Amino acid sequence: MSKEKRISLASPITRSPDHPITGSQTAMARDHGDSHPITRLKGDSRLRFRHQPGLVAYLTCGDPSIAASREIILSAVRAGADVIELGVPFSDPVADGPVIQRASERALKKGTSLQDVLALAADVRNQTDAGLIIFSYMNPVLRFGLERFCVAAARAGVDGALITDLTIEEADEYRARMAAHELSTIFLAAPTSSDQRLKRIAQACQGFVYAVSRTGVTGARQEIAADAAALVKRIRKFTKLPVGVGFGISNREQFLQVGGFADAAVVGSAIVQAIEQNPGREAKAVADLISTLKGQADKAGGSM
Repeated sequence: MSKEKRISLASPITRSPDHPITGSQTAMARDHGDSHPITRLKGDSRLRFRHQPGLVAYLTCGDPSIAASREIILSAVRAGADVIELGVPFSDPVADGPVIQRASERALKKGTSLQDVLALAADVRNQTDAGLIIFSYMNPVLRFGLERFCVAAARAGVDGALITDLTIEEADEYRARMAAHELSTIFLAAPTSSDQRLKRIAQACQGFVYAVSRTGVTGARQEIAADAAALVKRIRKFTKLPVGVGFGISNREQFLQVGGFADAAVVGSAIVQAIEQNPGREAKAVADLISTLKGQADKAGGSM
């Protein structure tokens, strides 16, 4: 029996005192160490930021439909998104605020699954060379099967994954299997993390490091937390990888503010809200938002 099967799918699987979402250690952390070697992966070549600052765009796949998600992704890339986070809808999204929670509910009502998201990734990969990241909670991956997930993601042309509730202490088997399939692993780094833990997180990442601008759930905010810049500075002591800052970025002022100290801004709730508020014209609304953030004219008809 594979080790991931030993974790209860009915209860939270990650706990770490300074994780931005969860709190103490559980089974996977006790069963594994943090010793597997770091490997430079082929997918890293697509996890790059062509512009400064770069833009990582998140959407909940299947909201309002898989077909619409495909058009939204391609429109976002044309508007200037460097990397797309393909959100897997989940019934208990503890890290997400109400905007993304509602999107997950809508996508789940449509029957959207991890398999659908991987199929969408394969479809999109035929149209663009933008970075593609699976953004998921761990339970959908475990239900799908960790090895099966890695095989399917690699075949789909996905570059890597960010498992939002998986801590570095519990990630040894996950990292090993991802590396075996040349898939990048990206982890969340929180302002509350010690330097020792930030070093472990930075060394476990490929492509870029995701710095959380504050603890708590996702959602647009009026201002970026003051400690975000300090967090990025601390991360840079341990890695030469680009650093993206997320959780709360929703307007051009914040985008430029983040660009002053980080390599990229991660925009999620603002994009999902644009989708929610513009039925029938979701792709155009997202392209307009990204163009506004980047200070560009409408590029929805541009090249990929």
